[in-house]
Amino acid sequence: MTPRFAVGAKVRVRVAFPPGHVRTPFFVRGHTGEVVDVVGRFANPEELAYGRDGKPEITLYRVQFRQTDIWPDYRGEKHDTAVADIFEHWLEKA
Repeated sequence: MTPRFAVGAKVRVRVAFPPGHVRTPFFVRGHTGEVVDVVGRFANPEELAYGRDGKPEITLYRVQFRQTDIWPDYRGEKHDTAVADIFEHWLEKA
């Protein structure tokens, strides 16, 4: 299956708060970043946590965010970034 997003794509992390085992960091939800790597397809860890098979596999992306976008009171350099690994079902086109 072809990845939905390519390197360089602007993506937004969905704002969702489902109960249970969630692998998407709370602090990036709702924020926009840029795909810097398409890591590959893996079993869904949110399903694996419940003893299921994690199928179908989901594409994992490495997404870069500006620190100042994530943390409004960030005092570091304006060009500082943070990177998070985020599965495709958590991303939407920005």
